Amino acid sequence: METVEAYSVRKKKELDLLNSFLGEPLTIRSPRSVAEVIEQKFHLAAALKAEHVLHDWALTETAWTQSHRPRSGPFQFKYDYQRADLEVRGPSFYGFEDQPDSQTVYTGSGMAAISALLMAMASVFPEADIVTMPNSYGETAELIDGHAKHLRRIELGRSLAKITGFRGSRPRVLLLDSCTSAGAFEAAVKCAQPRLDLVVFDTTCFCSGSGHVLRALNWARDTTIPIVLLRSHTKLDSLGVEYGRLGSAVFAHCPHAVGAKQRSLHALLTETQNAVRLFGGAALPAHFPPYVGTPAYRSLTNKRVAAMLRNNRRARRHFSAALAGSSAEFHFAHGLYVTLSSARTLDENEARDVVAELCADLDRRGLPLRHAGSFGFDFGAAEWSRDRIRDRYVVRIAAADLPTLLWDEVIAAVAVWWKAHEGQAKRSVQNVGKDKEATSVPSTGSCDTISPC
Repeated sequence: METVEAYSVRKKKELDLLNSFLGEPLTIRSPRSVAEVIEQKFHLAAALKAEHVLHDWALTETAWTQSHRPRSGPFQFKYDYQRADLEVRGPSFYGFEDQPDSQTVYTGSGMAAISALLMAMASVFPEADIVTMPNSYGETAELIDGHAKHLRRIELGRSLAKITGFRGSRPRVLLLDSCTSAGAFEAAVKCAQPRLDLVVFDTTCFCSGSGHVLRALNWARDTTIPIVLLRSHTKLDSLGVEYGRLGSAVFAHCPHAVGAKQRSLHALLTETQNAVRLFGGAALPAHFPPYVGTPAYRSLTNKRVAAMLRNNRRARRHFSAALAGSSAEFHFAHGLYVTLSSARTLDENEARDVVAELCADLDRRGLPLRHAGSFGFDFGAAEWSRDRIRDRYVVRIAAADLPTLLWDEVIAAVAVWWKAHEGQAKRSVQNVGKDKEATSVPSTGSCDTISPC
């Protein structure tokens, strides 16, 4: 349990870290509330970005001046026209320093990274099967089904047959996803004899120093399968302020993969770089957080995510007791949010309305839960999402980096609101049924005498 005092001290350290990268640091006061933490942090992030633009005014998309190499904190950049050949030197966002020979391709977003990689596969694997995890990121599945015609998507079921069975002549790729269920993720990385040609691991919802990421890397190396780590850096990698749209694909060195597998990985790297160039998906230097790579950054990031994981466990326990039967999924691999399912079948618009009403009601009570499509903030985030396994729309409650007792108050309020809302919806359905009965015309029986009904 984290007290308000301990929380405030930790947040002051985050503010001081951001402030230390300003050329002219601001006067930072110790935050007296969660609202002050959020306001000061976003203010500092805006000041950092503004200072970067003012300082590097001559470094345009065309790189017309050779006055000096552009940089953002520890990151150095080299590029010619439109960043099509962007080279980045700097620390890894991942918390593992013993990854020799890995090569990173940075992109303008997480979806730009997965799009470039999937399109690059067409040259390396002209026809392949791609096995996706249950309820993996919806837009990735949409991208594969709609645009990656060279890939046949197969969803992993209750068994591992799709990655262990006979694969025939088609190469087989596993899309390992951090937002799938904990059980599915565990089963995949414990598979002793996967018959795979490539693992593509979307790590976005795991902390960049998470042991889950290291386990997946070790699993791929032990089974001699090349692996590419995909990531959006706008969620967990910028101390909760979404510093800028940034994604990456890390082609991890696999020392035991030889021959065709190793050649395929190198070819895929080259084709991914080409896809980024041709689709215009290169990263913006201004979107690299300058505070990445420092010991303080790594420590504070780990503490932030640990706080969210603790708070999510508390939410899971409370909702399991208070909202029995409303669970859509409480045990995601990343452990950062849960999903609630209404007794009614909601369409997309109805799910949106539920989220908007919930957040508006809690906001009126002064509780930090916002309607936000992302997560990893210093406030709780609610959003609608689609449960593809059960073909229904659900409500996602993402844990916040908040003091323990305040987060307990938020989740207790969510549970009370949800029960009241469900009860009201049930009564509305019953009343509609009664109204239909009251307005129906009594049967005269003439239907039976004229013709079969």
